Amino acid sequence: MKPRILITGVAGFIGSNLADCLLTGGYTVAGVDNLSYGVREQVPDGVQFHLLDIRAPDLCQVMREGDVVFHLAAKNCISDCQDDPVDTASINVTGTVNVFEAARRIGARKVIYAESSALYEGTQVLPTPEHQVQPESFYAVSKSAGMAFAEAFRRFHGLRMTALRYFCVYGPRQDYRRTIPPVMSAFILKLLRGERPVIYGSGEKRRDFIHVDDVNAFHLQCITDHRTDGRAFNLGSGVNYSVKEIYEQVKAILHTDVPPLHQPDLPGEAQETLADISAAKALGWQPRISLEQGLRSFVDYYREKGVTCRT
Repeated sequence: MKPRILITGVAGFIGSNLADCLLTGGYTVAGVDNLSYGVREQVPDGVQFHLLDIRAPDLCQVMREGDVVFHLAAKNCISDCQDDPVDTASINVTGTVNVFEAARRIGARKVIYAESSALYEGTQVLPTPEHQVQPESFYAVSKSAGMAFAEAFRRFHGLRMTALRYFCVYGPRQDYRRTIPPVMSAFILKLLRGERPVIYGSGEKRRDFIHVDDVNAFHLQCITDHRTDGRAFNLGSGVNYSVKEIYEQVKAILHTDVPPLHQPDLPGEAQETLADISAAKALGWQPRISLEQGLRSFVDYYREKGVTCRT
């Protein structure tokens, strides 16, 4: 019998896509979200949904519906985290510990949880392997604290843990409502509407982009593959592109000449990210969706949602 799955942050971008993938695979799925960042309409039919904060004292009761826990809920906009480190610590540290403790109490088989490529903000090593942890921003520091607590729960309570360090994940339902929206969704939405997208700084910053479907392939593997226990894995494509290159590709797909707006660079962000994905690849995982394929499917998603191009 397949394990029951519980997802925190199920109404968010990655959480809702993961829920879809799991339901398609025949899993029973429950989800928790307080909808401060997620959108209720994104939660797929078939998910047993609970409107609840991960810091809630009664979280343990809800988590009994899962044998395996995916902990994805977080405050994850870097600029918002910089503005409010207290709330960042409350959600990303206290909330995460509450999830781990609830998982321990219910005897969960495993916890698969989101760390972040932001843990590598201070490193100059590219591509970056998992041991090069140098957090700088409040967001990254909060993720580093979660990492330390995960290790403690593994060491003292034998909780099976797998940490996933997402690079720039993109695809359907990407959170464009953030204070600073992700590049992919921001560019596509603006250009489809005939509006000028914003490029912060020169546009030379480079990012490693990975499609959410490729991420979900590794999610599924983590449920059953004991080789992932007690380890952290980078999830990126192993290739990076500048912000300007992404803009040019989206512009070409949409056949538009709308120029970008340039605004001052954002503080606290790495100039370049590039994942060393050899650890995940050694377990048989491989990114399969090219950037062009991913961008075209992302554009099609917005068009299906009724966002039309005005050029």
